[in-house]
Amino acid sequence: MTNLSTTYLGLKLSNPLVASASPISKNIDKSKKMADAGISAIVMYSLFEEQIIHESLELDHFLSRGSDSFAEALTYLPDGGMYGVSPEKYLNQVAGLKKALNIPVIGSLNGVSKGGWTNYAKRIQEAGADALELNLYYLSTDPNLTSTELEDAQVELVAEVRSAITIPLSVKLSPYVTSLPNFAKRIIEAGANGLVLFNRFYQPDFDLDELDIVHSLDLSTSAEVRLPLRWISILSSKIHTDYALTSGIHTAQDVLKAMMAGAKVAMTASTLLENGERAIPPLLADLETWMKEHEYESIEQMQGSMSQKNVKEPAAFERANYMKVLSSWRDLP
Repeated sequence: MTNLSTTYLGLKLSNPLVASASPISKNIDKSKKMADAGISAIVMYSLFEEQIIHESLELDHFLSRGSDSFAEALTYLPDGGMYGVSPEKYLNQVAGLKKALNIPVIGSLNGVSKGGWTNYAKRIQEAGADALELNLYYLSTDPNLTSTELEDAQVELVAEVRSAITIPLSVKLSPYVTSLPNFAKRIIEAGANGLVLFNRFYQPDFDLDELDIVHSLDLSTSAEVRLPLRWISILSSKIHTDYALTSGIHTAQDVLKAMMAGAKVAMTASTLLENGERAIPPLLADLETWMKEHEYESIEQMQGSMSQKNVKEPAAFERANYMKVLSSWRDLP
């Protein structure tokens, strides 16, 4: 019998397909349908550092009426729009999901600086989360801020969150790091139990008629799996930790590639947002069929089988691959 089970952050999962952070987890009924359909774990939508600070400033305002600094202070915080949610509501949602689901629930914090807001890591744990994903989402626009300063701050943040909780901690990284292997190594040394590759940035667009900035959500495609696939293949050969591949997981083939690269789980959101829970059973069925046809008895058997250290051509993951791809191009007649 084909064994689809895997272990991620010390959590024993029935299969490697995990629902990544998305609005789906805001709805307990939808989350339950995902679990019933076969998703093995669910990562909650993120609680943002800005939301916690905003609530703290509001509380300070009501405790010290007449302060002239309150309104000005709030202008430094971005508008969360429809995504905004109070920290207390978030904690209640963690507890609600844990009560309703029979699969692990992973909380999510999104921030970049140290501070009192990180105490919510402990509160998420106390609400029942089985693990915590820390999303290091920061867009540096200050030409005076060096990469060393930014990376040091993020490593310190990981260490602070690690010291606040006892449940497993994963860190979701951006691919835009000068020396990703070194940064990943420092994140693990700071106390992370796993790495999630990669954070998918949403880019603004221009409305040329209204001359305004447009914010839109474009769902991923399977082509986007290549970037995290490459880096997990490289890093899993050098840094021992649990890897989660996210971005571009739509098919059983995408999941298989993630496993062979060295990931423990493949996280998906776009296909669930687009197709709902009905996307899960056929994906898992295709996964099992492929494994039977290719005589794989378990997911564990294939994990890391195509990492950089195990393939015939290790340079294919590095600079040599760039030259090879370019030379393979042929002009159309």
